[in-house]
Amino acid sequence: MPDGPGGGAPGSGTGRAAAPPVTVPAVTEWVMEMRDPGALRSAPPPETPMTFSRALRPSPDVSRALYAAVGARVCWTDRFGWTHDDWLAWVERPELGVWLALADGTLAGFFEIEAQPGGDTEIHLVGLTPAFVGSGNGGHLVAECVRRAWERGRTWAEHTGAATRVWLRTSTLDHPNALANYRRRGFDVAGETTFAKTVPDPRYAPWPLPEDPRVERRARAVLVDGTREQELIR
Repeated sequence: MPDGPGGGAPGSGTGRAAAPPVTVPAVTEWVMEMRDPGALRSAPPPETPMTFSRALRPSPDVSRALYAAVGARVCWTDRFGWTHDDWLAWVERPELGVWLALADGTLAGFFEIEAQPGGDTEIHLVGLTPAFVGSGNGGHLVAECVRRAWERGRTWAEHTGAATRVWLRTSTLDHPNALANYRRRGFDVAGETTFAKTVPDPRYAPWPLPEDPRVERRARAVLVDGTREQELIR
């Protein structure tokens, strides 16, 4: 699910130039909400069992990599302009929770939930990695995500109080089944808007590092067993 109507300019670290941005003239975005935990409807379990682990050590590198891996095929581009410092500031907040879904020994997906003031609890991101799309895993992932959203104040973000409303945004740029999936899980449409959106090429996500590894590495001659060797050190 996209995390907002904004966008950013892409870069290219692949040796090929990214295609120019495309303006989609009519993107419809829906605000979905659930006001009662009893409204959550579960989904059939996936064929491949999934386990869920909360990221107790926030990592901007893991979060941005998952954002690209999960979101590129459904035009998640709103964070393209984020620097490493932006990601770090985002994931290190105590009110943000990130969960990783694992299946068959690999990352199958993830979700990102924020405890907001007044009991509002926003699901910013939820999605599967490409290998797990199309096998009936999406409903289970969303249900597990929503269940944890309602656990706010108890199993995570304990300082923020209980959830009173779980909400998210989805749009016509999202997976074609996303809106129906959220409805089946018990969400209602709380708002709808249509706008033009300029979308950068999602195949080229710029992930600027905080430092240039070419510059900070230097060669130093060291004496090892009487033989001078070159050792790359930081």
